[in-house]
Amino acid sequence: MPENQRLPSMADEDQGTDIHIHVTIRMNIAAKKRPEARLILGSMIEQTKLEEGCVCCRLYQDAMAKGVFMLEEIWTSEHALHRHLRSEKFHAVLLVVEMAAEAPEIRFEKILQSTGISTIKKARRGLHM
Repeated sequence: MPENQRLPSMADEDQGTDIHIHVTIRMNIAAKKRPEARLILGSMIEQTKLEEGCVCCRLYQDAMAKGVFMLEEIWTSEHALHRHLRSEKFHAVLLVVEMAAEAPEIRFEKILQSTGISTIKKARRGLHM
């Protein structure tokens, strides 16, 4: 995603009813395959950020379990997501999934509503500090 684009702000109020699809793929990669997996996923992420309908695409590595990577994507529609899942870029993700030392966790979640700091403020209202 270009620098000037940002995720929608969730600072104060509910963000309406626009549906987004949140994708997470969590995989445990053996030590000898990690550099290759990181390289493949890193190059795919930069290309994916430019796809129509991509809100974000990120790669995380678990601080406590060094071999665990999590790929996160957020899409504006099922149509955009399905186009991505059929792409050669996503084929690269499937190659990394096949490198995993155990079955990966793959989730597709529809987000109907998002809130931000207002939820924390509401929950903490009435607490005495």
